[in-house]
This record gives sequence, structure tokens and C-alpha cells, in this order.
Amino acid sequence: MKSFSLKPMFLKLAAAGMVAMFAVGAQAQEQLKIGYVNGDRVLRDAAPAKASQAKLEAEFSKREKDLADVATKLKAAGEKLDKDAPTLAEGERNRRQRDLVAQDQEFQRKRREFQEDLTQRKNEELASVVERANKVMKQIFDTEKYDLIIQEAVFASPKIDITDKVIKALNAQAPAGK
Repeated sequence: MKSFSLKPMFLKLAAAGMVAMFAVGAQAQEQLKIGYVNGDRVLRDAAPAKASQAKLEAEFSKREKDLADVATKLKAAGEKLDKDAPTLAEGERNRRQRDLVAQDQEFQRKRREFQEDLTQRKNEELASVVERANKVMKQIFDTEKYDLIIQEAVFASPKIDITDKVIKALNAQAPAGK
């Protein structure tokens, strides 16, 4: 029967561990290149983000104005009903109240649809800008040989902040879809 000894396996593990320690030590002496990007600033200040915001405003401004007009008319109709209610016959007052409630329900439905559509489009536009920004950051990462680029940090030194560089690169690109 062949005997099994832990000693050769232990020696191999110890040797592997020492090699790993030397590799980490050598790498620690090499200077790491780290960059930080403030994603909020990119999404606020970059030209593609501003263009997306303007596009959304143009796309939704008419619907928003129409909803505001309906809200004003509903408010005026409610005030008129409150003013006229004491002099109206009960049947007429009930009919006007039902009409007002039905109009308000329709308004609320349209407002919810508007909000859902706006949220969906904002998310689409945001995803497009984020995708473009990520491509720019990957290009900077590759061309300038960064070891790490982070977007979320509690604190980051201005020395490693490359947000302006990312914004400048995004601004230099041709607008998407044009």
C-alpha cells in the first residue's frame, strides 16, 4: 500500500504562496493608474445629455401644455359648480358633478399615461447617453492605459478626476442618430 504524505503537498503550496507574495509585492511597487468619473456631471453637462433633454422637452411639451390646459378648465368647472350648486336643481347638480368626476378621471388617466411615456423615453435617452459615455471611458481606459476607472466613490481626489476629459470626448463626437 502506498503511503500518503502531506509534506510534499504542503511544500508545493508554500512555494506557490511565496511566488504569489513576490508577484503582489512587485506589482505594488509599480504605480497604478486610476481615474474617477462623476457620472452625474457627465449626464448633466455633456452635449449628448443636453441634446437628449432638449429632444424630450420638444417631444413632450405639447402634451404637457394640453394637460395643463385641461387641468385649468377642470378647476374652473369645479369652481363654477361650487358657485352654482346652491341655485341648481338636485338632478342638474348631480349630473354636473358626475360629468366633472368623469372628466377628472379621464384627465388623471391621461396624466398617468403622460408620466409613463415620459419616464420610458427618459430612460431610453439616458441609456443611450450612458452607453456612449461608457464607450468613451473604455477608449480613454485603453488609450491612456488606466488600471481602473471608477464612477461611484465616497471621496475622490481631483488628481484622478477625469470627468472633464470624458465630457470633452463626448462633446467632440457627432450626435447619435444624426
